Amino acid sequence: MHQQPISNEVALRIALAARALPGISVGEVIEGLKSELGDRIDEAGLSKITVTALKTAIGQTYDLDGEEDGEDTTVPLAALKEAVRILWGEIDAVEKTLPPIEPYQDGDMPGSVRIAVASNNKEQLDGHFGSCQRYLIYQLSATEMRLIDIRSALEADLSDDKNAFRVSLIRDCHVLYIVSIGGPAAAKVIKGGLYPMKVTEGGAAREVLSELQKAIATSPPPWLAKVLGVADGTRVKNYKAAATTV
Repeated sequence: MHQQPISNEVALRIALAARALPGISVGEVIEGLKSELGDRIDEAGLSKITVTALKTAIGQTYDLDGEEDGEDTTVPLAALKEAVRILWGEIDAVEKTLPPIEPYQDGDMPGSVRIAVASNNKEQLDGHFGSCQRYLIYQLSATEMRLIDIRSALEADLSDDKNAFRVSLIRDCHVLYIVSIGGPAAAKVIKGGLYPMKVTEGGAAREVLSELQKAIATSPPPWLAKVLGVADGTRVKNYKAAATTV
């Protein structure tokens, strides 16, 4: 039987649903949905998926009361429920957990830099470069910090070169904060003009960035001083970052 093409809307729902399911890939979700819906996976079919159907489709063993009825599973019941809501098209429920965007126009914050933060939840630095759901974009100066944009990375899963697509999303930024990143991806980030900073323990994005903000105000490292336009002779070279460079 000829397989029906998946629309972009359906593909995005599936990609986002997979992100909500720890340890489950996009391919596994698609194969599971095929077992429930056949080769035609469309919005009408997704609207009929239940928590029970999804857990069966991806081979999980949770009962609806959250108790196990077989081997241990890595997917919590709450994650299954969230994934089903996403498959139904209730993506707005996820977006409502995101922080508000603050107004910004070029020139509002002299002496500032633009920072991308890899994130999966709320206003947290908790994402791997190649799999995070979104990038939080901050404009940061010595005295001010604004969240000026939130950029979804879901369409990267539909791209032939996922890492290049992700770099293109944040190319206007100077610095990228991540909890982890692979070597080839880091090379593409650097080639794209960004300075990657790895904070393996993650944390609240604003708390992490406050350390960089202190550096801007006191003793920026040479690479940051260059971005800020500080003359070579006045750059302080004794800065110690909390994050590690890649």
